This record gives sequence, structure tokens and C-alpha cells, in this order.
Amino acid sequence: MRGYQAAFLAILSGALLSLPWLDLLPGWTLLGAMVPLLFVEKKLSADEWQFAYIDFLGYAFLSFLVWNLLSCWWIAYAVPVGMVLIVTLNALLMALVWWLFHQVKRTFNTNMGYIALVVFWLAFEYLHFNWDMEWPWLTLGNGLANQVKFIQWYEFTGVLGGSLWILTANLILFQVLDSAFRVLRLRSAAYAILFLLVVLVPMILSSQRYQNYNEDGPAYEVIVLQPNIDPYNEKFESGTANDQLKTLLRLTDSLVTSNTEFIIGPETALQPLLEDDSPVLNSQLGPFYQRVSNYPNLNIVLGASTRRNFQQGEVRSETARRDQNQMPYYDLYNSALLINDAPEVQIYHKSKLVSGTEKMPFSRYFSFVEKYLVDLGGTTGSLGTKQENTTFNSTAGISVAPLICFESVFGQYLGESIQQGAELIFILTNDGWWKGGAGYRQHLSYARLRAIETRRSIARSANTGVSAFINQRGDIVQSTRWWTATAIKGYLNTNLEITFYVKYGDFLGRVSAFVSVLFALSLLVRKQIKKTY
Repeated sequence: MRGYQAAFLAILSGALLSLPWLDLLPGWTLLGAMVPLLFVEKKLSADEWQFAYIDFLGYAFLSFLVWNLLSCWWIAYAVPVGMVLIVTLNALLMALVWWLFHQVKRTFNTNMGYIALVVFWLAFEYLHFNWDMEWPWLTLGNGLANQVKFIQWYEFTGVLGGSLWILTANLILFQVLDSAFRVLRLRSAAYAILFLLVVLVPMILSSQRYQNYNEDGPAYEVIVLQPNIDPYNEKFESGTANDQLKTLLRLTDSLVTSNTEFIIGPETALQPLLEDDSPVLNSQLGPFYQRVSNYPNLNIVLGASTRRNFQQGEVRSETARRDQNQMPYYDLYNSALLINDAPEVQIYHKSKLVSGTEKMPFSRYFSFVEKYLVDLGGTTGSLGTKQENTTFNSTAGISVAPLICFESVFGQYLGESIQQGAELIFILTNDGWWKGGAGYRQHLSYARLRAIETRRSIARSANTGVSAFINQRGDIVQSTRWWTATAIKGYLNTNLEITFYVKYGDFLGRVSAFVSVLFALSLLVRKQIKKTY
């Protein structure tokens, strides 16, 4: 295989991997998208040239750079430099995973190498859910988000189960084609049968689960607001707070009835609020308290930028900032508020922050560059977080899990709130930063996965769309148009059952991380022995 042929195959894999994220082809494309890159790897594994493994690292990086760039180019609308960094770093990490697999395969044997590929990749995806530079956006299992009828088994495995399925299918399909090219007909036929079984059996079982699943919990009337405030030209401009508030109130009044249980507004729907102030007297919250007084059963959930001052002598957080004019130190938060007839506002602080925009990764070591963070929400520098999960409780005692924007990509994190008793999920976001790119559609599709994993109904409020109601099977039962100021009303069924995934979380990732460490240690020991003898 010549260099240009290997490069073509690498690019082909990257392009195929991106198609589901671009909504050009269904997620089934992923079941064979990595096969071209596997052929490149096989050829270089047989290459006797001493530095063939370096060549493979380059081809793998090229492949994943294409995937990352085609799937996530829309980040450049908001942060061009950030897009380049995210795309490049993520592609490099993915390439390193394949390079490690290539090393194991050359050092041990083919079968051991393929097992290593699966566990290394799942461990990498698990890392992206849990370290300080979280970016699980391109988790392979996410690519099946719009094929919910056939992935109902995510309630047991989460998205990492989808990644395992995709990786396994690719490895088997590679064997089918490789055996066929070598005219090994029986071997190719046997692998083809295995491929069909691996692909079809989960799909058939999932389809049956989809058809037979019923939502038995009580239904509640919910209104979702989509004010459609342009985040670039209006939302954070001074002097626009009153107009934005009027839009929220107009949309609220257009649909609210005495039967409405919840009204949900998007991320940062309200201009910066001081948490220390009396909520009833706040000029932005006051009108919503008036609505609650008219409808005593009503609960209003809104996003807001909030500030909390640290009192003299109080232990400060790592993200505390110094205010030269007022209180000595304070924290800023991306928050969700619940307003009802109770005297206190319930507050949730976003905890899964976007690296480079809402927080400085590894800030303990790189705090000196925080001033260069990009402003995507009216504040700069690392935001404060609330480490423990928080659920909201309505007047009627319904427990709700609030998620703000990026948090809706984290299944295990959400599962912790479900274990605390959450019966519904509310997602508050502002997807207008990505304009007309594929980002807002991808973000919407990921919410469908959270519904399946937790078997909870979801109401999603997006400032600039798409807002939606999603049932417990992951179906979008009602949605808004993109870039339209509107409000929609629907009914969501509650649920108290705990799924296997909620109970055990990303167990596939934890197991894979442990096995990956064993593989890495074995590889180091083998290479050290080889050097010694």
C-alpha cells in the first residue's frame, strides 16, 4: 500500500465517521466507518520498516482530524481558536489510542491487539466524561442518537454500550472483507454471519422493548419558552434586560393555565442576579412571583447568571474572584432557579463546565491564563460550581433534575440526580452560539439518549431552538422551529423506576480503564524485557 492509498483510506474513515453527526446518513454508517483505517493498520503492522508505527500514528491522526473537523467545525462561530484546539487535541488523543492498539498488536498478537483497541477506546471515552478537559461530544455511541428505536438497550449500558457495539461491528466487518480479499470464502462467510448476529440481535430486542414500553406515571402540563434572543447582538448587551423580560412574560402569559405545573425558560434567561438579595424584591423575579400568586400550583424554572459574595472569614472556593469595589471575594455561576409559592428560590449551579469558555482546565496549575478565557455567557474566567447534584422540588412534591447546556451530554452525572429521586428532566440551554451549524441539532439528539438511559421524560428549553418534549423512549414528541420566538405546551409523564444504567453508571468505562492499565503495564514490561535481552 502506497502512501497516497493509505492517506485516502484514513480520510475515508474520518469522513464516514462524521456523516451521522452531519445528519447526512443514519448512525448505521458507524458500524463500518473504521474499516478503512483498520486496513491501513494491518498493512503497516506487516511492514518491516523500523518506524512504520510512526507512519501509522500520522495516518490515524489524519483520519480523526477529518472526523473532528467535519463534525465540530461550527464551534468556530463562537471561538475559532478554541475550535482548532479542541479538534486538534481530540484527534491527537484518538490517534494515540489507535497507536497504543497498534503497539499491542505488534508486540503480542492480532487478537490481543483488537481487544486492546476496544478497551483503550472505551477507557478514552470514559476519561472524556470525568477528567478536567471533558469533551465527550464525539463519543461513538452518541452517533446513534437519532435511531432510538434500535438502541433501547442504552438503559442498561449507556452510550458506552453503543461505542462497544460499533467497535465490535467494525472489527468483525473488517474480518469479513479481509478474508474475502484473501479468497478465504468459508472464513469470510462465518464472519459475515457473526456480523449479522452482532448487529441484528440487539436491534431486534431493542425494537421489541420500544414497542412494548409504556409510560405509567402521572402526566403534568409543562410549558417551554423559547425567547429567541440573539446571543451575539442582543442577549448580553446592556440595556436589553427589560425587553428580554417582557418577551419571557409574553410567552408565559400566552399559554399558562390553572393546570400548568411547570414553565421552563432557557439558560441565562435572566440577566445577572445577586443571590444574597431578597428574591421577591428583585425586579426580574418579581413579575414571575406575580404569576405564581395567580396560579398557586405553578413552578417556574429559569436560567440565570448569578453571583454569590463570600462573607468575611468564610472559606473561599478555588474560583473565587476579588472585587475591589464591594465585597472582597465572590463567585459567578451559570444557574437554574425554581420559583414557586415558597419564600426561597431553589438554586442549582451548573457543574459540568465547558473548558476554555466557562473554566480553565487544571486551574490549580494554570490559573494565570484565566483572563484569556472566552466570554460565552456574560462572564469570563472560571465559573463556580456546586459539586453535589441538586434536584428541584415542585409545590406538588415532584422532583426534577435540572441540566444546563453541556451537562446534558453526561449520562452518569445525570444518573446521580435520578438516584436522588428526580422524576422529570429539564434541560436549559442556549444553542444560538453555533448559528446554523450542526451543533444545535447534535445537542438536541443527545437529550434523546438521556431519556432512554434514565427512562425519564424531558422538557428542553433552548433560547434559540430547538426546544422540545421528549418521552421516555427517546422520541421527540413535540418541538419548535429553529430561530423562532415561541412557546409550546405538552404533558410529561413522571417515573420513579431506576434503570440498570442509572444504578451502575458507566461500568463499561470503569472496567475498560482497569484493563487498559493492565495492557499498558504489560506493554512496558515486554518492551523492557526486549531491551534487556
